[in-house]
Amino acid sequence: MRNLPQRATRLTLVSGGRAPEREAAIAQALQPQESTAVILEGLATGNSILADLAEPTSPSSSLPLQLLRIAPGCLCCSGNLVLRVTLNRLLRHPPAHLFISLADATHIEQLRAWLSASPYDVWLALEADLLLT
Repeated sequence: MRNLPQRATRLTLVSGGRAPEREAAIAQALQPQESTAVILEGLATGNSILADLAEPTSPSSSLPLQLLRIAPGCLCCSGNLVLRVTLNRLLRHPPAHLFISLADATHIEQLRAWLSASPYDVWLALEADLLLT
């Protein structure tokens, strides 16, 4: 990654419930006029509230919501490399807030640990998790 950010991107991990419930919780947490990115684990279901809110974006876009999907799989284990590549690309033009939706929270503590370690400790400010029941 290149130059250090002026301000770290706030990061919220979202877990529990089904994918539509996690997306609805993220949609409720969105702040107007705040650049936000959402990384969703898994394939689109066809009824995505976040997809309706997001528009096609580019790194130079000033749109408030950027929606990214990555293949399903444990983001701490098998999906780790995919998540790192996605994060590194996203953080070239960091949003103010980033949500990462997890289909399985089994390794959420390990995920928090490596997101808190170098190099992400400079780029991300981890906030309280959003846990659905």
